[in-house]
Amino acid sequence: MKILITGGAGYIGSHICVELLQEGFEIVVADNFSNSHPEALDRVQKITGKYFPVYNCDLTIKSELELVFSEQSINAVIHLAGLKAVGESVTVPLKYYQNNLISTLNLCEVMNTYNVCSLVFSSSATVYGANENAPLTEELPLQATNPYGRTKLMAEEILKDLQASNEKWSISILRYFNPVGAHSSGLIGEDPNGMPNNLVPYISQVAIGKLQEVKIFGNDYHTHDGTGIRDYIHVVDLAQGHVKALQKTLAAHGVHCYNLGTGNGFSVLEVVSQFQEVAKKQIPFSITERRKGDIAVSFADPAKAEIELKWKASKSLKEMLEDTWRWQVNNPQGYKYPVKTIHS
Repeated sequence: MKILITGGAGYIGSHICVELLQEGFEIVVADNFSNSHPEALDRVQKITGKYFPVYNCDLTIKSELELVFSEQSINAVIHLAGLKAVGESVTVPLKYYQNNLISTLNLCEVMNTYNVCSLVFSSSATVYGANENAPLTEELPLQATNPYGRTKLMAEEILKDLQASNEKWSISILRYFNPVGAHSSGLIGEDPNGMPNNLVPYISQVAIGKLQEVKIFGNDYHTHDGTGIRDYIHVVDLAQGHVKALQKTLAAHGVHCYNLGTGNGFSVLEVVSQFQEVAKKQIPFSITERRKGDIAVSFADPAKAEIELKWKASKSLKEMLEDTWRWQVNNPQGYKYPVKTIHS
């Protein structure tokens, strides 16, 4: 089985590459490296001891995708490639619609041409919008509160229409909650371009001294400590969820949606406190105004994935933060410079 992973050099993609290779799959990676680094794939090869072809490919250019399919005998696709910063999507919405939707349309058209009808799609918990009925189940009405979320919601609808038009298609839609952590080797992890958009990499960059303090957006929510509660999932658990979804997709037809989360929520202050224990240092923070569109509580009901995919997140918040900190200490500049001595 040869699996194409679009966006395979990214944070989540690189961890999926490791899990697939360790499960005995062959992989092909297509990435334009706009928000990732080729070094991540070199390190995947170092972790697994396995070589795989890599294409510098922009999915919005159909001919580049066609080259991949013409040269490789692809059996299925895991589609991760896409722009993902919520704040940026509000500022430049057309860029997000252009990139995320055209890339998905091109991919589906080329897959159709080559009779490849098994797809795992990277969606997001943002498709639940401002719904605070936690835990969030796959059956809830979908909505989006920003252009990024709308591109995910639109892509989901496109894929459902595609499968309804041709029953050969088998599609798994995975709605992620908040991926954090890194591979236990310390070789691959999250390397944000510029200012981190997510809490945990922000905290880790404050802890390492790259940023001054953590800004906490609001402490007056109706939660036990006033700060927002979110579902954090270890990126390795998330990657293993993709492997399980792929296996399901290869064995069945139809469209199936799954939440990939832990089913537990942690507040911003709890995450900061736990990171302080892991890093053994104080992490300065300040409270600022709420961000527009943020909600008090959001965490998954992952029961469907446990029943149908036989998958369950296993790693604790402490493990997530320990692995994040190991990655940060060993790679203070991310992938921009050679890795330091790896600490266990």
